This record gives sequence, structure tokens and C-alpha cells, in this order.
Amino acid sequence: MDYTIFQIILVFIVTFIAAIDQFSFLESLYQPIVTGMVIGLILGDLQTGLIVGGTYQLMTIGNMPVGGAQPPNAVIGGIMAAILAITLQLEPTVAVATAIPFSLLGQYGVTIIFSLMSPVMSKADSYAHDANTKGIDRINYLAMAGLGTIFGLIVVLFFIGGAAFGNQAVAAIPQWLMGGLGAAGGMMRYVGFAILLKVMVSKEMWGFFFMGFGLATIVMAAPSLQGPALIILAFIGFALAFWDYQIQSKFKVAAANTYDFGGDEDGI
Repeated sequence: MDYTIFQIILVFIVTFIAAIDQFSFLESLYQPIVTGMVIGLILGDLQTGLIVGGTYQLMTIGNMPVGGAQPPNAVIGGIMAAILAITLQLEPTVAVATAIPFSLLGQYGVTIIFSLMSPVMSKADSYAHDANTKGIDRINYLAMAGLGTIFGLIVVLFFIGGAAFGNQAVAAIPQWLMGGLGAAGGMMRYVGFAILLKVMVSKEMWGFFFMGFGLATIVMAAPSLQGPALIILAFIGFALAFWDYQIQSKFKVAAANTYDFGGDEDGI
């Protein structure tokens, strides 16, 4: 499938902005569910972009950097998963699994930028000592431009190469390998959500978790409810959360209004 130079430029710009957003803008524009939608719009297949972005989002939902260690990068991985699914007509789960090596390239790109900018921090300290805010701004802009350019070039190069040679490469892949990639991609979203639960779930919340699982099973069992299932469950979840918030607020007010005037040895 052929694409115009305008679409290639737009893909570069989206990747450039998403790379900067991950560390600087912090507006969640870099999340795969957002980039997948935008890439789908650019390449003319919004539905596939949304499906792939949502699938990749579930896989990365529990990923977080620990110290200097960076997880596989969600920016390049999410964008490349959408590009692969649309340009090569891959199943969403297959595209997600295939995009993992690209997310590792993004991880290396972040590490390279961090390493290159480390010696510059002494210059930033000097600017701070002299109250030179413009100098500090230039350093920040340099780091952002470097990261965005690296990410943009990686995505565009593989986008162009995939559009030119991808169909022949996909045709040469054995069916059993494609099936394995699809199974791996389908499993990754559950692994990502399990990582998130391991971090967030407390003993007090397990009842809500099992109740939500049961409700999801019941709703999905009815064919007429499968379409709006997520909306229905979201309303039920909001209602339970709001009810719990009200109960906890009443407990806090009652505790604040409780006064201790001493012992009750005299029966008063």
C-alpha cells in the first residue's frame, strides 16, 4: 500500500510530539490509545488504529520506569503497532507482538539521550547559579528536539521500508509463526493488566475486583449487551465508587465530630 509524502510527514510530527510529551508535556498524548487513533486517522483506517491502540495500551498499562531502567517504549511501540496493522493488514494482536522490537529501539533511544545529556547537567548548574533561565531553556529544548528526532526517524524509516517491502515479508512468514505472534500479542494485554493489579490492588479492593469480573462475564454473555458492555460496566463502577466515597465521607465526618471528654468511671 502506497502512502503520500504528506502522510509520512504527519507520522513524523505525531511521533516527534508524542516523544516529547512522554517526559516534558505530560499531557498523555503519547499513550498508545491516543497515538493509535491519530495514526489511524492519518493512514485512513481509524477503526484499526483504535483497536490496536487500545490493545497496546492494555499491554503497557502496568509499565513504569524504575530508577534509570526504562521499560519498552510505549511511544514507538504503539505507533509502530498501528502502522504495521494498517499497512500490512495484520491482526491487532499480531501487530502488537510484532511491534515489541521497535519499542525496544525506543528504549535504547531514551537511554542514549539520557547518557548524552548527563555531561550537560553541569552546564545547567552553572546557568542556574547565574540565574540564566534562557540557557536552561535552551538545554531543555535541545534534549526534547533530540529525543523527538530520534523517535521520528526510527518510525519514519521503518514506515517507509514496511510500506515498500512489507507485503513480501509478511507473505514469507510461516503461518505457525503468525499464529504464535497473535497468541503472544493477545496474552500481553492480560499480562500488562496483571502487573497493574499487582501494584495497585489492596486487600480491601479484592471484593470489587471479583464483582467486576463477574459482572463483565454476565454482561458479555448477552449478545445484545456486548456492544455497550464497557459503557454499562463503567456506569456500574462509577456508581459503586461514588457510593463508597459517600460512605467513607460520612465516616470521616462522624469521627471528626466525636469528642472525648474523659473517662466514664463515674457513670456519666
